[in-house]
Amino acid sequence: MTKPHRQVSTTAALQAATADASVRHITLTESLADVPSLRLSPGQTLTGADPQTTLRFAAGQHGLQLSIDNSVDNLELVTDIDKWAVFNDTSVDQLGRLLLQNLVVHGVVLLLARDKVRGGHVEAHDVDIVAADARGYDVRPAGFGVEVIPGAFTLWNQQTDKAVIITAELTGLSAGRAGAPVHGSGIFVSGAGDVGGRMVVSLLETGAVYSHGGIAPGVANCISGGVFTVYGAFVDSVHNLGPVTTYGQNDMVLDNWGSVDNWVAEDKITSYGPSGIGFVNFGTVNELVVNAPIETFGQGSRGYNVYAGTVHSAEFDRVVTHADGAVGMQISQPVGSIVVHRGIETFGGTGDSLVKGVVVKLSAIALSFKPGAWAREVSIAGGLTTHGPGVNPLELHGTVDSLTITGGITAAGEGF
Repeated sequence: MTKPHRQVSTTAALQAATADASVRHITLTESLADVPSLRLSPGQTLTGADPQTTLRFAAGQHGLQLSIDNSVDNLELVTDIDKWAVFNDTSVDQLGRLLLQNLVVHGVVLLLARDKVRGGHVEAHDVDIVAADARGYDVRPAGFGVEVIPGAFTLWNQQTDKAVIITAELTGLSAGRAGAPVHGSGIFVSGAGDVGGRMVVSLLETGAVYSHGGIAPGVANCISGGVFTVYGAFVDSVHNLGPVTTYGQNDMVLDNWGSVDNWVAEDKITSYGPSGIGFVNFGTVNELVVNAPIETFGQGSRGYNVYAGTVHSAEFDRVVTHADGAVGMQISQPVGSIVVHRGIETFGGTGDSLVKGVVVKLSAIALSFKPGAWAREVSIAGGLTTHGPGVNPLELHGTVDSLTITGGITAAGEGF
């Protein structure tokens, strides 16, 4: 009689267990190498005997495929970094409940609702993606003149039917290392557009995220993001507990195309590449709080932008940019309130920057309200300071009902 719980220590035994639908719980007691791609049968769980238990898949192959109601826990999963370390079978009707927890991953986590999949719930808790390259998955969301590279962790409802809803709770997600980022976006959640299937997330919580989109210089129609909530994503709360850092061209750090009720970043937000943005919004955010500095270093890399949609309430610690064309804050839409506690400071002059898929000339103005922008209240403590030649600290072509700036408005560069 087959036991519903099986301990395995060899590749052959693991393959036999995953293929036997009567086995419900599989415990891997030894690390294995050169393992062929595996599929968990519906209802199966796979657990490592201890956190150092490693499942290393054969070179050139994807890793662990999930089906329905699967749980994967307490393992290190290793594939080539451009392969899918964890992915799902899209020929089933429902995901059921998929649970990933206490995992160290080398390779991409790619969970999709497409083909036959029309529902389900995904939970991921304490998943650390050490290295991954997500650029090989060439299906990409498109909007606002650009397409978005998916992430090292990608959860995406691609069904065009708006009645298809995938729900999720995601905590403790991290990706990359300082100086050794994942390639593509970092953490990516998406629905199928503004009128398609929805991704409904109660909590998206991240630790440290380091990403590099790997976008070639001169490419204007492609972006990536450190943490990206894409269109069709409805998120109750985004909580960035660790630093989020991007290194490449057109790499946004925090980017929203969806709908987020509450977004809080507790640690530093940093962009090193050209035409990156600390936080950029094209969707709707009810409340945004950034409790640590936003700092950008690349040409045209702005601190905070609202180009479409709105942010009803935004609160910042400090915003600093260092390069030509790198505006501190630029608002192009009606918003609610903006509060900055320790000032906005820019060090660059005029230079190229990517705006909605088009490269334009911008000056590194500290605070810029474009035509069509409106704010109920703007309060800046710590002042507005520019250091570039001829760069105005404040540009006000829109409307602000109440504007308070303490700490001075200073154009420290020559020629102004």
